[in-house]
Amino acid sequence: MEFRIKEEEARSGCIAVGVYERRRLTEQARALDGEGAVTQAMRSGDISGKPGSTLLLRGVGGMERVLLVGLGEQGAVAESAFGTAVRAMLGVFATLGAAQATVALPLDAVAGRGQAWAIGCVVAAARDSAFRRDGLKSRKEAAPGGVRRIVLAAKPDAAAKAALAEAVATANGVELCKELANLPSNICTPAYLAEAARRLGRDWGVGVQVLERKQIEQLDMRCLLAVADGSDVPPRFIVLKHMGGKAREAPVVLAGKGITFDSGGISLKPGAGMDEMKYDMCGGAAVLGVFRAAAEMGLPLNLIGLVAACENMPSGRAVKPGDVVASMSGLTVEVQNTDAEGRMVLCDALTYAARFKPAAVIDIATLTGACVSALGHHRSGLFTRSDAAHDMLAAELLAAGRSSGDLAWLMPLDEAYQEQIKSASADLANLGTPGAGSITAACFLENFTRSYTWAHLDIAGSAWEQGGAKGASGRPVPLLLAYLQARARR
Repeated sequence: MEFRIKEEEARSGCIAVGVYERRRLTEQARALDGEGAVTQAMRSGDISGKPGSTLLLRGVGGMERVLLVGLGEQGAVAESAFGTAVRAMLGVFATLGAAQATVALPLDAVAGRGQAWAIGCVVAAARDSAFRRDGLKSRKEAAPGGVRRIVLAAKPDAAAKAALAEAVATANGVELCKELANLPSNICTPAYLAEAARRLGRDWGVGVQVLERKQIEQLDMRCLLAVADGSDVPPRFIVLKHMGGKAREAPVVLAGKGITFDSGGISLKPGAGMDEMKYDMCGGAAVLGVFRAAAEMGLPLNLIGLVAACENMPSGRAVKPGDVVASMSGLTVEVQNTDAEGRMVLCDALTYAARFKPAAVIDIATLTGACVSALGHHRSGLFTRSDAAHDMLAAELLAAGRSSGDLAWLMPLDEAYQEQIKSASADLANLGTPGAGSITAACFLENFTRSYTWAHLDIAGSAWEQGGAKGASGRPVPLLLAYLQARARR
């Protein structure tokens, strides 16, 4: 899908204009209504103007096709109504025998949002609708027809061009995250993730270092290795660097959980739905997606990415419930449940993060089913300590979620919850006592982050869709990029 910005009326196979309820026309629709065809269509009741209603007209205003798209009540267009309208518009575009279409919706009229947000909404929805999951089929589906180039009717000034470039870069990052996460675990192994990181290095100039088992052992990442030991597939620890800021500027570190398949280990998961455990590396895929977009944007910020990648499998070598493992930090961990493996690999990654003297560290993980119980699939869980620096980080991440539409919700992380992860035989237990499972998991990670400002994103409910639209969502790439962009503008 290609995108352009053009102020004058583009000679496209179709132009989409907005209409309101109660037979009201947008400025763009009125401009095409010289002969009254749009007004007549509204009066006849052929289109209601409700959000997402559509009507295709031909030969109106000298255009081959004019698509009327309902936006709801006249005035400031509701954000949800605009999104519904865009998705409906794209659904019609996909059926047309035209390669190019012009979007002449009121991009500057969405309540509480600017033109840049509307441009991003159109780009994200268009790329999502064009995303294909049939790459591994022996007989691939025919390439979709319809519109392949979208012209956004707006003044092509520097702000609009920058908004479009950032929206396309974000979409590319989301797409990389989805492509990696959707792959089956026999293809997307830790080594495959490492090669994907190396491709970012070759194609986009990202600094890449891949640590293999011997190097991981030399670092004393015993918690990561305890999870990896049950599998015949070797682990990888991937380090990425985008140094777009000043030479001595403290970096932001993103640490992603990269469990390329999670069987639960000795604490074996139920068989139903276990195929979805290929998505347990979505945190790592999100880190790679963010780096893809950050490099394309030329983000003026120093950024470090860490991906702790391995499989969690049962075998004669696998870590067992009751085992005690020493982490890279020196803290010992009693393994009460081998299916609480994400926090095990992340605790070593978070310890490693301290060597960069970071401005902030954010870990991203499909960590707990308890977070799905708490928040469902709409918002990611956000956890951090409560003090001035952490309150600011939480506020910035929540604001980034709102600006990108990739929402998060701040969860508690009180000291009282630390009582639930005490162990009689080690410094910490990797599983809390019953209740507040997502919070006790975050509390576990918090023990390894006390030398820097830190936040944890639990994306277990937001990282992939279930049902008929099953597949990775690409979240929280938009949230993280919005946060980094805002930070770079300080």
